[in-house]
Amino acid sequence: MKLSRRLELVASFVEPGSRIADVGTDHGYVPIWLVEQNTAVSAIAMDVRPGPLERAQKHIKLHGLEERIETRLSDGVSKLNSGEADTVVIAGMGGELVIHILEEGRHVWDSVVTWILSPQSELDKVRRYLEDQGFCIVKEDMTCDEGKYYTVMKVIRGTMNLSRDSYYLYGKYLAEHKNPVLKEFLKKEKCLYQNVLKQLELHGTEGSKSRKQEILLQLQWIEEILNEM
Repeated sequence: MKLSRRLELVASFVEPGSRIADVGTDHGYVPIWLVEQNTAVSAIAMDVRPGPLERAQKHIKLHGLEERIETRLSDGVSKLNSGEADTVVIAGMGGELVIHILEEGRHVWDSVVTWILSPQSELDKVRRYLEDQGFCIVKEDMTCDEGKYYTVMKVIRGTMNLSRDSYYLYGKYLAEHKNPVLKEFLKKEKCLYQNVLKQLELHGTEGSKSRKQEILLQLQWIEEILNEM
């Protein structure tokens, strides 16, 4: 099975010998790939919707992996029992939903060793939540897939202090490790904000003045990270 660049990065974060639960599994590609590669010894493919779960079941059967991959209808990790998985993958959804799944999954916080998260929005909120709730980001990476940028985080229980707005937004780990994809992304963001700023300067309304201050702040945060890279 060939994974997309995004899913390939997600799968690469899983340690060999893991027992995984894939939340929002959709077609079941990640657990299938991980089990076929013998990276995961077993997997639970979970989804809140019956349709995607049925698609996952068909793909799992097609690959002859019914004995190693279980499918389970579940809202987040609500149907995951303590001790069933040591690694949970939550990818392909917005940051608020990722936070909601983590919050509703407190019953497995002590038994899950590793959380692999790839929120598609509001990464700053996710990072703040993790810090506040006693989680630590031990690894991050980025990729560009069909013109869109994706971040993947490896998270364990622990403490961290990201300390700066720019780190919550763009990732302290990525900045400190001079991630080339982050640098590429920030350069594009800088150009985008600079163009917006030029347009705002043509207008003198109160709304445009307020928006201008927001853009200047965003540019300041981008420069903070770029100066470290």
